[in-house]
Amino acid sequence: MKTGFSTKKYLEVQTKEIKDRVAKFGEKLYLEFGGKLCHDFHAVRVLPGYEPDTKIEVLKALGDKIELIYCVSAQDIQKGRIRHDFGLAYDKQVMKDLKDLKERGLNISIINIALFSGEEAAVRFKRKLENFGYKVFTQPVIEGYPNDIKKVVSDEGYGGQTYIPTSKPIVIITGAGGGSGKMALCLSQMYHDTKKGINSGYAKFETFPIWNLEIDHPINVAYEAATADLGDVNMVDPFHLKQYKKTSINYNRDIENFDIMKNIMDGIVSKDNHVRNYNSPTDMGVNMAGFAIIDDKVCREAAKQEIIRRYFRYKKELLLGTEKPETVERAENLMQKLHLKEEDRKVVPAARNAEKEAEKAGKGNKGIFCGAAIQLPDGTIVAGKNSPLLHAESSVVINAIKTLAGVDDGVDLILPEIIKNVNILKGDILKGTSESLNLDETLIALAVSAKYNKETKKCIKMLGKLNNCDMHVTYLPSEGDEAGLIKLRMNVTTDAKLTFRNTG
Repeated sequence: MKTGFSTKKYLEVQTKEIKDRVAKFGEKLYLEFGGKLCHDFHAVRVLPGYEPDTKIEVLKALGDKIELIYCVSAQDIQKGRIRHDFGLAYDKQVMKDLKDLKERGLNISIINIALFSGEEAAVRFKRKLENFGYKVFTQPVIEGYPNDIKKVVSDEGYGGQTYIPTSKPIVIITGAGGGSGKMALCLSQMYHDTKKGINSGYAKFETFPIWNLEIDHPINVAYEAATADLGDVNMVDPFHLKQYKKTSINYNRDIENFDIMKNIMDGIVSKDNHVRNYNSPTDMGVNMAGFAIIDDKVCREAAKQEIIRRYFRYKKELLLGTEKPETVERAENLMQKLHLKEEDRKVVPAARNAEKEAEKAGKGNKGIFCGAAIQLPDGTIVAGKNSPLLHAESSVVINAIKTLAGVDDGVDLILPEIIKNVNILKGDILKGTSESLNLDETLIALAVSAKYNKETKKCIKMLGKLNNCDMHVTYLPSEGDEAGLIKLRMNVTTDAKLTFRNTG
């Protein structure tokens, strides 16, 4: 897989930029982190060479100067909002994030629950976090926020928010996702700091859109595709253009809210605070990702693939009732802007051809013909089909690891006795509608078979190489297939055709 981004260079320039910004405030900087601290797979996909935990390495490079506060919205906990990368509800995602950060050497001891109005689910979650040893703060809703500036910048507004004592010069404000109350916490902390005579400041770390790339660069268009459900749109920063006569890219919400945020910040801080030098949303940012792109062509192509992937995802979610038609329409318009079509994703025609071949040969299972394809790191396309024994997802993964391990196609990786016994369990005993093995079951069957088959043991070591590979499947994956695909961390798209096996 070709590299278009230098993580090493990025760590150098990004760490320096943050340190330089801290120096302009003297005492304390509240740094709002947009996106994900761990597992930033969107960045991995559009910036080949970017490591999933690069932001963690940036923070580690800042040494003992940082502490972290994790934000989550009480409203998101109450309504069971889902984070799509791992398919987890926000309360479970918070616990996973805290665990992942600790494993990577970053401890979060403070949790901030925003927009809290006594929601039962949030109260239970707060109790759970406290039982686990975390300090938990809740922040009430500020009526009129952010438009009623006079009320917001008062003891009734930010003054009514709970102050969180911190001891380090850099306070990283991260969270479960958008709308978690990160910026509101930064500004309320600054309000209290000013009252206490502490000269604190604010900056924003948001990787996308990349401010020093053109507005229609595929990387920036891919950001629009990733946020099509939110309706985010890239814009030339008019404040930056007016002040500096330079073109810079930001997104609509930051631009639309800048006048309000500027007035709020100016109303909070002292006259000599560096925040008053922020003349545009771009000025608030510290992102340096654009300076670490080493092969623009590679990144452009990767970003185009991400736009197509997002389009397929929204189509699937529309079918499942979790997405709106307008979101799919936005994604379609972005594809048209860059003259992209479904078949530009190489695994799509390969999977569809596999389905046609299965139907032509009379294979498949119970009249259903499903095709799947994976593009391996070297560009090789491997296909698979469903059968009475295996789902198409299982078949293509087995074919992929055989190819990677150099094992002959005719070798059975799973012992026939294992498949037979699982089929009996699913069909005869549990009375399931599908006896064939889904991907999650197949991974377990491979692990068991590896004890008895050296070729299987050789192949199973190749599963990690499927990480970040593109895959397409013509039918809607079952829950068991989805579970296996999440574990393998492939970039999966689907035509989302329906079959009665989807509960298997």
